[in-house]
Amino acid sequence: MNHSNASLRLLACQLAVPAMTSASERDRHLQRSAALVDEKLSGDHADIVVLPELSSIDYSRSAFSNLDVLAEPVDGSSFQVWKEVAERHQCWLVYGFAHRIDQSYSIASAAISPDGEFVGLYNKLHLAQFGDSMEKEYFSAGKSQLLVLNVGDFKLATIICYDIRIPELCRTLALQHNVDAILHMGAYARDPSFDSWHQFVTTRAIENQLYFLSLNRAGPHFGDSVFCKPWVDSENPPFKFDAHAEDLQFLTIDRRTIERVREEYRFLGDRLPTYELPVVP
Repeated sequence: MNHSNASLRLLACQLAVPAMTSASERDRHLQRSAALVDEKLSGDHADIVVLPELSSIDYSRSAFSNLDVLAEPVDGSSFQVWKEVAERHQCWLVYGFAHRIDQSYSIASAAISPDGEFVGLYNKLHLAQFGDSMEKEYFSAGKSQLLVLNVGDFKLATIICYDIRIPELCRTLALQHNVDAILHMGAYARDPSFDSWHQFVTTRAIENQLYFLSLNRAGPHFGDSVFCKPWVDSENPPFKFDAHAEDLQFLTIDRRTIERVREEYRFLGDRLPTYELPVVP
């Protein structure tokens, strides 16, 4: 096999999001977040910047009860702020926001290219309604499209929070769309489901033999973002962010690592064409 030494540099931002109920509070938060990213990139470069789920607004009933003012169209405040950051630092940027669609709302991720152009949108397919989550009361599920980005020589896909627990989605991105990394944007509260989250991240990375970034927001009730390589063991453990504090980390996706893992461990190549086999009585 002809190995490539290509790599991609990510800036993954575990950011805090304050309580808010107004557009002005949202916009002040956006400006503060952009300043943190600007500062981190002032002496360094990333090919792509990634932010958490709903990075523009608070994850709470009080915020969700005010989606009429906090939710945005595609070209709203979030896009305008992050467009300037992408252009200024010549990087791709993926952020989360509450998307207004006609008379309904979705939890969305959007991508901006280094020239400040809107590239695409993903509306969360699976809404969480357990633990501290109450999304089905406020949002509509996406139904129509995935978001796969060609960044340099790599293919990256975004999924959002609860999506990770439905294995068919990551499997489809890996097998049908040949992605090299999944950017999983979350708002993982420390409810009874929190402790199982990292096990899903590790499993999705290993079974699909790709890089997996699972990015949470910061705060006393959140934190603990994690980044996995295509293979995880004692010598290649997941990289863990701060348990609570804001934490902006540069991470690398490496083509050679993906190729080496897929050569040594033939999980994907050894699949049968179908598993719809007869069951012996």
